[in-house]
Amino acid sequence: MEKFKKGEIKILVSTTVIEVGVDVPNATVMMIEQAERFGLAQLHQLRGRVGRGASQSYCVLVTEKLNDAAKERIRTMVESTDGFYIAEIDLKLRGPGEFFGTKQSGLPALRIANILRDAEILEIARSEAAAFIGSPPSEEELLRAVAYLRDHWQRRYGLVMVA
Repeated sequence: MEKFKKGEIKILVSTTVIEVGVDVPNATVMMIEQAERFGLAQLHQLRGRVGRGASQSYCVLVTEKLNDAAKERIRTMVESTDGFYIAEIDLKLRGPGEFFGTKQSGLPALRIANILRDAEILEIARSEAAAFIGSPPSEEELLRAVAYLRDHWQRRYGLVMVA
């Protein structure tokens, strides 16, 4: 690695484990074999290891047989270098996974909303919750709200008992 950084050797062949330590501004070409096996975040990170200097750089994605999801990941990498856009596509393709747990992809078991489809209303709900905490209602208003939830929504959505 040190010889590569100093320019004493011109080609470095490695596994993705080495990616974290590579900071060689004059590196201009990266070839990723079996690119279809990597997630968007990892492909984006790997690609970011080249093109740090003034010279034109290239990232070559070599693939084998592609399923639909792999085609979409590779298409995303070809079309964009915007990390936020890539993260958004990754979220759409894989889902958010679990907040608490070990599952890294798939949709969480939200019973009322879909985190991808309902992002706008979920943001409104987050803002309302923050406002509620910042300026809570009177005890009487709170008791009315709890009674309404219990009477109208508890059975339908399996809400826990609120006391």
